[in-house]
Amino acid sequence: MKKIFITGASGFVGQKLVSAIDTKKNTLRVLSRSNLPGIETVVCDLQSGNIPDDTLKGVDTVFHLAGIAHDSTKQDDQYITVNVKATEKLAKLAAISGVRRFVFLSSVKAGGSLLNSLPITESDQAEPRGIYGKTKREAELKLLEIGRQSGMHVSIIRSSLVYGPVMKGNLGMMFLGIEKGWFPSLPKVVNRRSMVHVDDLVKAILLVAKDDRANGEIFIVTDGTPHSSREIYEIMCKLLGRSIPKWYVPKFIFNFSAFFSLSLRQKVNKLFEDDYYSSEKIQSIGFKPQRSLKEMNETSF
Repeated sequence: MKKIFITGASGFVGQKLVSAIDTKKNTLRVLSRSNLPGIETVVCDLQSGNIPDDTLKGVDTVFHLAGIAHDSTKQDDQYITVNVKATEKLAKLAAISGVRRFVFLSSVKAGGSLLNSLPITESDQAEPRGIYGKTKREAELKLLEIGRQSGMHVSIIRSSLVYGPVMKGNLGMMFLGIEKGWFPSLPKVVNRRSMVHVDDLVKAILLVAKDDRANGEIFIVTDGTPHSSREIYEIMCKLLGRSIPKWYVPKFIFNFSAFFSLSLRQKVNKLFEDDYYSSEKIQSIGFKPQRSLKEMNETSF
């Protein structure tokens, strides 16, 4: 039996990945800040940097999902410590410990901003904006170099916006706001946002771990169908059984409100910006998304 090691196992994506591991063929070990019931757990906070030397003993495959995402309470040095330094340390420990395969969950934010009207591909590398994207990109580069030097299979997944049950982040907040009745009706902007269901993301993660063609490669993962923010808003309303308002808040009102707050300005920019990506590369090695936003119901969303 192969031993699988997962960081971020208690998170939104991590829980789904844990459930997808065939425990008849594999044994499972996770890294978490607290013990997870029924699972062999290495109790460790990546922010401390103190990863025990025997953490990866006997491990065949590492899925490194843990990291700091869009958390305004965290300082830049905390992003660097967790997203870059801890990732590098874990990968070096993996190489020394004889780990064969290492998969890193990165983000499309590591690839930088949209350059033109076409969807961004893995080769369209631009300077990432913000500390999150910058630290994810730095971690990618370090991992690929460790893979080249050690011979360890290293694959990187750049996830687009993830949706699914009990989702978190800005999308989860939007869903909650619509459910509670305080999220404003969005204007009919024509931006494009790439997304992926958490179940499809997990399938992509497992695919690149076993396919030799994925060694040393970066893959963007989407469901192939971009939506405008207004479309996402209307789909969520329908899922929750809410009537779609005929009125909407004009975009200039959002911009005016954001003028007085940097954090609010960042949220407004994310809400209306293009975030459009191509997943043709990972489809070329067999990835086929099974879920789409419009086909969701309230329980599966």
